[in-house]
Amino acid sequence: GAAGVAIKKRLDRPSRPYEAGSVGREYDAWTREGILEHYWGEHIHLGYYTDEELEKGYLRKNFIEAKYNFTQRMLDWGGVSSLENVKILDVGCGIGGTTRYMASLLPNSRITGITLSPEQASRATKLAAERGVDNAEFQVMDALSMDFEDESFDVVWGCESGEHMPDKTKYVTEMSRVLKPGGRMVIATWCQRDNATQSFTAEEERSLDFLYKEWTHPYFISIADYAGILKNDAGMASVETDDWWKNTIASWRHSIWVGVFDPWPVVRAGPRMWWKCLRDGVCLERMHRAFDRKLMAYGMIKGVKPLAGGAVAAAAPALATRGVPGLY
Repeated sequence: GAAGVAIKKRLDRPSRPYEAGSVGREYDAWTREGILEHYWGEHIHLGYYTDEELEKGYLRKNFIEAKYNFTQRMLDWGGVSSLENVKILDVGCGIGGTTRYMASLLPNSRITGITLSPEQASRATKLAAERGVDNAEFQVMDALSMDFEDESFDVVWGCESGEHMPDKTKYVTEMSRVLKPGGRMVIATWCQRDNATQSFTAEEERSLDFLYKEWTHPYFISIADYAGILKNDAGMASVETDDWWKNTIASWRHSIWVGVFDPWPVVRAGPRMWWKCLRDGVCLERMHRAFDRKLMAYGMIKGVKPLAGGAVAAAAPALATRGVPGLY
C-alpha cells in the first residue's frame, strides 16, 4: 500500500552523504553502539571465501573467521607475512583487528594503526591491552595529512580505507611519503568499474550515487585508476593489481544472514537501531548486486617504493624474512 511505497522511497534516498567530519562521526557512532563489532567482529572489512567454500555454501563458513582468512591472504599476497623486525602502518585501522593480528603474527615488529575516529582508537587500544598485544599502538590521525616523518615505515597497509578518502591521489602519495625506500604498499579497497572501457549508464550512475551517499563515501575509482596513481603520482614500482570480487562477494549477504540468525542485539537496541540496521541491510544487498553485475570490483593493489637510483630488485631481500605457515 501507500505506506510500503513511502518506506521504499525513503530507503531509496541515501541518508549519510560524505561531508567534512562525517567519516569519523559515523565510525564513532558505530563503535559506541557495538552492533557492528558484535556481528562483524574486530575486523571491519569483508571476508575471504575459497572456491571450495563457495561451492559448499558460504553460510557453512564462520563469518568472522572469513575476515581473519582475508587478512592472512592479504598479508601473503602483499609479501608481509614473513617479514621480521619491521615497522608497519595500518591506515584506517578501525578498532584494530588487523593491526593486532599483524602484531601477533610478527612479534618482533611494531604496528601502528591510525583512524579518524577517537572511539575506534580508544576501543582498539583497550582490546590490545586486554589481549596483551604490546607491539601495537593506535592514534587518531588524518590519513591525508599524517604527522609521521618521511620514510618512517617498512610497510604501509590500507584495507578498505580508500573508499572514504576524498582525495585518492593524496591518500596514496601520503602513504608513499611515509614509506621507506624498498618498502611495500598494500591496498585493498572497493572500486568501481573502469568507465574508460565501458561508460556508466544513467541507472548505473544512480546506483553508484546511492552507494557513495549511504555510507559516507565521497566517490570510488577503478582498480586501473589506483594502479596509475601508484605508478605516476607516488612513483611506486613493481605495481600489481587483482580483483578479489569472487572470493569476497559472499560477505555482503552473509552479513545480513548473521543478523537474521541472531537478531536480539538489534531488537534490544530499540526502534532507532531497527531503522538503521534496515537501511544497512538494504545497502548491503545493493553492494552485493553491484559487485555481482561487475559495476563494482574488489581492488587489490600493491607496489614497492624504489631505492635510491630507482633500483627495485634488491628491495624485497632488503627486509629480513622468516618462514610462516599458511594460516587459513
